[in-house]
Amino acid sequence: MKFFVDSADVGEIKALAGTGLMDGVTTNPSLIAKSGRRMSEVIAEICSLTDGPVSAEVTATDLDTMLREGRYLRDIAPNVAVKVPLTEAGLRACKALSDEGTPVNVTLCFSAPQALIAAKAGAAFISPFMGRLDDIGQDGLDLIRDVVTIYSHYKFRTEVLAASVRHPVHVLHCAKLGAHVATMPPSVIKALFRHPLTDRGLEAFLADWAKTGQSIL
Repeated sequence: MKFFVDSADVGEIKALAGTGLMDGVTTNPSLIAKSGRRMSEVIAEICSLTDGPVSAEVTATDLDTMLREGRYLRDIAPNVAVKVPLTEAGLRACKALSDEGTPVNVTLCFSAPQALIAAKAGAAFISPFMGRLDDIGQDGLDLIRDVVTIYSHYKFRTEVLAASVRHPVHVLHCAKLGAHVATMPPSVIKALFRHPLTDRGLEAFLADWAKTGQSIL
């Protein structure tokens, strides 16, 4: 499974790039707004930190403007993936941009039929928002399961990018279901490192070593 960092914080992205765990980055207008910077500047800097895809989202809702924005965003760097919403205009933009060779991430997916039509429109990635479904009392993992199953039946090349991932258990279940990618805020990636037994074990090893009075170097 690939890990994408869901952030526009260049400092956090740079730190995670050094772990070897980051395969790409996803952003959205809300994350860019928090940065307080111009979108083009943020996307360009993030693209310089990874060879993987960096999702940059259009803000238009009509087809013509979506296409203009998408072409502008893809010209920022060769590893930009243009993100569009799962609307009729968004899927038309997906088809046009995909036909031009631009990878497209179709976002705000909340049902398996939506994921099916996104794949048929040529999406490189589909982003099912599992956490937001959990928030309203539905099981977001059911959506991931259904999309992975449908895509495997028909050999779609669209990668399932589990989004709105809230905690390490989400990551575990998505991996078991066969999602290609999980995109996570830095806090969730950092939580994957942690386990109380790891901390206790390390404390015990260090305490025993200290008693010997030795130094490795």
